[in-house]
Amino acid sequence: MSAILQVRDLRVGFRQDGKLTEAVKGVSFDVNRGEVVALVGESGSGKSVSALSTVALLGDSAEVSGSVTYDGQEMIGANDALLRKVRGNDISFIFQEPMTSLNPLHTIEKQLTESLALHQGIIGAQAGVRVLDLLNKVGIRDAESRMNSYPHQLSGGQRQRVMIAMALANKPDVLIADEPTTALDVTIQAQILDLLADLKKSEGMGLLFITHDLAIVRRIADRVCVMQHGEVVESGPTKDIFDAPQHPYTQKLLSAEPSGTPQPVPEDAPVIAETRDLKVWFPIQAGLLRRTVGHVKAVNASTLSVRAGETLGIVGESGSGKTTMALAIMRLINSQGGITYMGQDVRQWSTKELRRLRKDMQIVFQDPFGSLSPRMTCAQIIAEGLTIHQVDPNRKPRELVAEVMLETGLDPETMDRYPHEFSGGQRQRIAIARAMVLRPKLLVLDEPTSALDMTVQVQIVDLLRNLQAKYGLAYLFISHDLKVVRAMSHNVMVMKQGDVVEQGTAEDLFENPQNEYTRALLKATQV
Repeated sequence: MSAILQVRDLRVGFRQDGKLTEAVKGVSFDVNRGEVVALVGESGSGKSVSALSTVALLGDSAEVSGSVTYDGQEMIGANDALLRKVRGNDISFIFQEPMTSLNPLHTIEKQLTESLALHQGIIGAQAGVRVLDLLNKVGIRDAESRMNSYPHQLSGGQRQRVMIAMALANKPDVLIADEPTTALDVTIQAQILDLLADLKKSEGMGLLFITHDLAIVRRIADRVCVMQHGEVVESGPTKDIFDAPQHPYTQKLLSAEPSGTPQPVPEDAPVIAETRDLKVWFPIQAGLLRRTVGHVKAVNASTLSVRAGETLGIVGESGSGKTTMALAIMRLINSQGGITYMGQDVRQWSTKELRRLRKDMQIVFQDPFGSLSPRMTCAQIIAEGLTIHQVDPNRKPRELVAEVMLETGLDPETMDRYPHEFSGGQRQRIAIARAMVLRPKLLVLDEPTSALDMTVQVQIVDLLRNLQAKYGLAYLFISHDLKVVRAMSHNVMVMKQGDVVEQGTAEDLFENPQNEYTRALLKATQV
């Protein structure tokens, strides 16, 4: 089988202030037609840099050597005309976050027709027919009505399908997918993987799949290259890599899966928060007078309870109401129904009355890079709440910051660094430290591990379980990763389109799910 993409002794360094930092060190691999090759490794291993090097997308600071040939043509040092011809036409990319790759000001149809006009000269009605065909091919429901939608009007899974349609528009020989399913729900993830596998067969493409999720690799890849510190430390057929990994790093990756269970909740543990028939409906307004003509029913009649030292896992697809419900419990959005915190009904409390409770109710978000101010140091970020809530005024804030940094696995010596100077896992620890420094009683964890490498996920799960055991924290743990939910949760709530379709202990729900939707979620996770 001849290689359509061939990489030999690829070396990439980035020069800054006269210093060269090596990112890729002598990487070699092939991608054949109709084959899926996976590049696997943690953040910083050189996976994406290697892929972007294939068509010179690294920028002026990169110094690249070695050989990358597409269909026998050398890409390293190639002239701009050849690179423009190959990029997006013969070699296409799908990136991790479609919302940042799609233009928010243009409709889906305009963005797809732009690609067709640029690369193939297809315009007008012919382009419209081709766009409709592409959207149908990638599984967009009611494709004709979706052509005039903007990216923000689509779900995460739909946006990723549009990105795949754009990548396929010019019938590429090689498709490079860089973490295309990381932020997607398990059911959507399974659909995207099935779609890519079907397209590989029908279109005869070579697929270079970049990921840190080994379960996905096992499902989709024919061959695997494991990368660490810019080098391929092990490569071979997928079955061989999984059945008999030779390199210690590969063995470490394969064993890095959240496991175990949280510590039992004491029988006399007090209830921290509970809801009764909680409802969150957003009005749909129309006309000059902005009359309410309907409602988006985000959450319908949700009832839950979480005690000190207990984790309630909340699972479901995007748009099921998980985060909306948590925000309502924290009184950050309006709702109807009962919300009780430490025995007090807080739904009617004023903003001033709620302020004294805020330090006891904290939240950690999915993307720490987006939730941490890039203009503040680590110390300033963690200490901000101490000043606002006047916690322990007799002690210096930096002392308290140093304590909580040690507790969350951070080096206090780094407290004067900025967020961009930390890894993804370290930034998530900073976000946890920012919440923990206030010694809260209730912590909402909104997808805190989904964007992290598998080994880092395990570390964060262990950290959260240890903090819960030490301080008796109540967690609302929102996630689409059911393996993490199982390792973290005492009880689990399953949501679908605003409704709670199933609720029970983690053991019962995972071992004997009663609802068909729950069974579908669990089946999609078995990859």
